[in-house]
Amino acid sequence: MSRKRSLATAVLAASVALTAACSGGTNAANDDGGGGDTLRIASVATDRVGTEAVIAAFKKSHPDVEFTTSYADTDQYQGTLRTQLASGTAPDVFFAWPGNGNPGAIEVLAPTGYIEDLSDRPWVSDIPDGIKPVTEVDGKTYVVPLTFAGIGALYNKKALTDIGGKEPTTWSEMLTLCGTAKSKGKALFALGNQTNWVTQLADYALAATLVYGKTPDFAQQMTDGKATFAGSAWKTALVQYQEMEKRGCFSANPLGTSVENAVSQVASGKSVGMIHVTSGLNQLKAEAPSGTEFGMFAVPATDNQADTRMPGAAGGSYAVNAKAKNKDLAQEFIDFLGTPEAINAYAQETGNLPGIPNDEFKADPALQPLIDAQKAGKTVPFMDQLWPNPKVQNVHFAAIQDMFSGKATPDQVLARMDEAYKAG
Repeated sequence: MSRKRSLATAVLAASVALTAACSGGTNAANDDGGGGDTLRIASVATDRVGTEAVIAAFKKSHPDVEFTTSYADTDQYQGTLRTQLASGTAPDVFFAWPGNGNPGAIEVLAPTGYIEDLSDRPWVSDIPDGIKPVTEVDGKTYVVPLTFAGIGALYNKKALTDIGGKEPTTWSEMLTLCGTAKSKGKALFALGNQTNWVTQLADYALAATLVYGKTPDFAQQMTDGKATFAGSAWKTALVQYQEMEKRGCFSANPLGTSVENAVSQVASGKSVGMIHVTSGLNQLKAEAPSGTEFGMFAVPATDNQADTRMPGAAGGSYAVNAKAKNKDLAQEFIDFLGTPEAINAYAQETGNLPGIPNDEFKADPALQPLIDAQKAGKTVPFMDQLWPNPKVQNVHFAAIQDMFSGKATPDQVLARMDEAYKAG
C-alpha cells in the first residue's frame, strides 16, 4: 500500500479545490505564495492530525515561522499535487508515497525533477534497511519516512464481546465469526468500497499470506516477467474476497458505503471491525464514545496460523518541492521531521509506528500484532509500492468495484491488472 497506503488513486481535481476548500493554518487567508518566514505544507486528510502535531512542535523553536496548510482526501490530493507541481504552484513540503504505484509516489515524481534529493540530510543513515529501498530512487533518498503502517482488522472490543466472539487465527475461524456476527445483527467487517482506495485493503491483507508469504520474491518475479497476477495466488485472494462477501462478512451495500461511514459503523459498534490501515485507529478513537477500546488482528487466509503475514510498510512520508519558494526553511523543516521528537509525535497522532524506530516511542497496545509481525519477519511490503506504474493501482480499484457489482470475475480483474502492469 502506498496509506495507504497510501494506498490510493489519482482523480484529477482543480488545484483551487485543495487550497480553497481544504486550507487552514496560521497564514492560510493571506498566503503570499511562500518565501520569507512562510512555509506551505500539504498532506492527505487522514494524516492531518500528525501534520499539525509536528508543525506545532516545530513552532516551539521557530515562533516566527508562519505555515499555510492544505489537506484533501487521497484521490483528490494526488491529482491536485501533480497539477500543482506541473504548474509550479506546489507547496514547499508535501506528503509523498514511498516506492511506486500511484501518481504521488517518489518513483513517479523523482524522474520529473519535481522533488529534492535529500540524500545528504542527517537522518538518512537512520532509515531502517527494511524500508530504505522504497525511500530511494536510483540510490538517492527523496522522502523522510515518518511512519511504519500496517493493514489488518481493527475492531471494537465491546462489539466482539457482544457477539461472544474472539479474534480468529485461521480462515475457517474467520468465516465462522462472520456468521456469528450476522446472527447477532452485526457485520464482522464494515466495508466502504464506495471510496475507491478502500477496495484494495481486504485483498492486500489476503494476498500478503497467499501470495507474498508463500512466494517472497513474487514482486521480483513480476519485474522479471516470470509471473503474472492471473497465474498466481492473487486469484485465490480475490475468490476469498468474494466468498467473504457471499458469507455475509461485510456490511450491507459496500459500493454505497464510504470509508467515513464504515468508520462510524465500527466506532458505534454496529459493525465489529474493518480491514483497514493502522492510521484508521485514531479515526476510530476520535469518533467512538469515550472509553471505547479497540484491538487489531492479522487477517488469516489459510487454516495454518503460521502462514499468516501482514502488509507492513513505510507509510506517511514527506518530500521537498525542488522548486520550493523557501527551500532553506523547507529543508530545515524536513530535518526536524527526521528527529525522534517529530517522528514520535506524528506516529502517535496518526496511530502508526515510527518510520525511523527509536527507544522513546510508546506504541498504542492495539498495534502490538503489527509490532510482533514486524519483529518476527512476518510483514510484506504494500503491494503497490513495488508496481511499475500508477495504472495498475487505478485499474485494481475500478476492477474490484466492478467485481462487487457483478461486472467482472476475478480472472477478468487480474487480466486487466496484468495489462496495466505490462504498460510500463
